[in-house]
Amino acid sequence: MNSLNLLVPAAIVSAHFDLSPKLVSFAKVKSKTKPCTLICSSRLSNKLGVSALKNDPPESQQTRNVAGDEGTKNLSLRQNGANSESGWLPAFPHVLAASMSNFIFGYHIGVMNGPIVSIARELGFEGNSFIEGLVVSIFIAGAFIGSISSGSLVDRLGCWLTFQIDSIPLILGAIISAQAHSLNEIIGGRFLVGLGIGVNTVLVPIYISEVAPTKYRGALGSLCQIGTCLGIITSLFLGIPSENDPHWWRTMLYIASIPGILVALGMQFAVDSPRWLCKAGRINDAKTVVRELWGASEVDSAIEEFQSVSKNDGSDLDSRWSEILEEPHSRVAFIGGTLFVLQQFAGINGVLYFSSLTFQEVGVESSALASLFVGLTNFAGALCALYLIDREGRQKLLIGSYLGMVYILFCNWSWPCNCYHYTRA
Repeated sequence: MNSLNLLVPAAIVSAHFDLSPKLVSFAKVKSKTKPCTLICSSRLSNKLGVSALKNDPPESQQTRNVAGDEGTKNLSLRQNGANSESGWLPAFPHVLAASMSNFIFGYHIGVMNGPIVSIARELGFEGNSFIEGLVVSIFIAGAFIGSISSGSLVDRLGCWLTFQIDSIPLILGAIISAQAHSLNEIIGGRFLVGLGIGVNTVLVPIYISEVAPTKYRGALGSLCQIGTCLGIITSLFLGIPSENDPHWWRTMLYIASIPGILVALGMQFAVDSPRWLCKAGRINDAKTVVRELWGASEVDSAIEEFQSVSKNDGSDLDSRWSEILEEPHSRVAFIGGTLFVLQQFAGINGVLYFSSLTFQEVGVESSALASLFVGLTNFAGALCALYLIDREGRQKLLIGSYLGMVYILFCNWSWPCNCYHYTRA
């Protein structure tokens, strides 16, 4: 967060610091009122400059010319940077509204963590571990279907309208789950929520990458993970009363509909993707968005890039999915897919879904409070990524995080063995 605090003054200065028009107008006024004085002074300065050049040696003249050129160049660069740099602040409200969708994702990851025992007892499947696991994870099956359909929805409707439509299953699914009185109702509600979450998991990163300025794209993109972590923490925190109130889970699921309403309201004031606007032929709207979020100097280059990409889209109509397995795409697809698979097999999802049951089995008194600390640890890692991603790069963070996961998993594997060895000794 220190990086954001340092960027706020820079964003304010870059947005309002423009003195060149005032200097030009002042010179025009002078030239109209006292032209003779200006001409005489210019001639006098020229004579003094010529006499000074005649008296100076050639080396000093060359040094003075180089210094003058560098000063003029640096001044122009500072003025251009002040005029063109918009900072991260104009895009932040739009990114924040979109990141609320990730908050919903995180909330539904942890919402069943604590109350699953109460839900199973009330709906009649207590002790059936398969049904418990189905109720917890059925929204992932819906998310899989939603993620597949997300690309076609965004291409046809745009990001802004897709956000609006996608908020409907998020709100209805949460309400249906909260009012469920049978196993089928709660499974249907959770599946409906999963459809909306699946669309958002693809939509939010695309929207942020196309709205955020290039310089701050990594930091603003980290808000996706931060939103997910905050959603997990909120649901785990609200799950603490479920240990004493067997009907508290309905209140938690009613609360789950509030972020969906906030997404629908927040996107009313957000902009659409400038790339999609340009692709849809709304060039003026795309220019307006780029000017407001990136700065006036970025308009021409951005529109030119969007149009070139849109023209090249037709060349990919004859492409095949099998080309992913061919060079040069196979290496990138293999590395990216492997990273996702290894991350899931690390077991973090199982921890977040069933940590309360796990802590109960090992004898922890307040399993919901212990699960809350798991969510806080996850949030701390997201903050580290927010601070380091634009400073150290993606590759270093990926390598470091995976090495850390390997070390921790190895310690967890060896710790029971060491305990057993010392117990026998």
